[in-house]
Amino acid sequence: MRTSAAAAPLTETLELVDFPQIRRAGFVWDRGSVYERTKRVLDVIIASMCLVLFAPFMLLVGVVIKLTSPGPAIFKQTRAGLGGRPFTMYKFRTMRDGAQDDRELILHLNEKDGPIFKIVNDPRMTLLGRFLRQSSVDELPQLFNILMGQMSLVGPRPLWLPEARGSAASEAALRMVVRPGLTCLWQISGRSELSYDQWVSLDLCYIEQRSVLLDLLILVQTIPAVLFGRGAY
Repeated sequence: MRTSAAAAPLTETLELVDFPQIRRAGFVWDRGSVYERTKRVLDVIIASMCLVLFAPFMLLVGVVIKLTSPGPAIFKQTRAGLGGRPFTMYKFRTMRDGAQDDRELILHLNEKDGPIFKIVNDPRMTLLGRFLRQSSVDELPQLFNILMGQMSLVGPRPLWLPEARGSAASEAALRMVVRPGLTCLWQISGRSELSYDQWVSLDLCYIEQRSVLLDLLILVQTIPAVLFGRGAY
């Protein structure tokens, strides 16, 4: 598995790994308690600071969503977390209420490969929702998921349940050996411009080489990735 030339500079410094060979070699996935504890402390501190900082803005976003389209301000969806355990992930609602029920009707419009469903100009998206998606503001409620220990600041994005079940027998399932994250390696490398296989490859690359330094580098590079909105829709 290899990334495209469009990948961010950080990915060029990381070695992409043949995971079946690693498993045959008895590779140990656990990075150790020091790293995990440090990561958790950073998660709680940074997520708490962000919630305090962005609380007025998040409240405003919630009010505007309610005023501009019927339905709840927060969208809840069950995703696969650490070890495949399901949890409720929170996002600001970016589509009309009940949009999930219409998914089967527009499957033919899907523009992504693999089990991912993405449409650049999704007809279910609200006008405000397009801005929230392109700016990644819709992801801010996941700071609560981080405080509850269901997610981390950095890690593979939470898997949609059908994707998690469908990948159970493949190396893609290895993405569930760590907590899912708010941001990840492929989100700073082109996001939806990359193929599904590249998503998996970069997620596994992160898992194999994860460290506090790598987490911090990804967080720093997430800032320009969000500001420029490359591959976000």
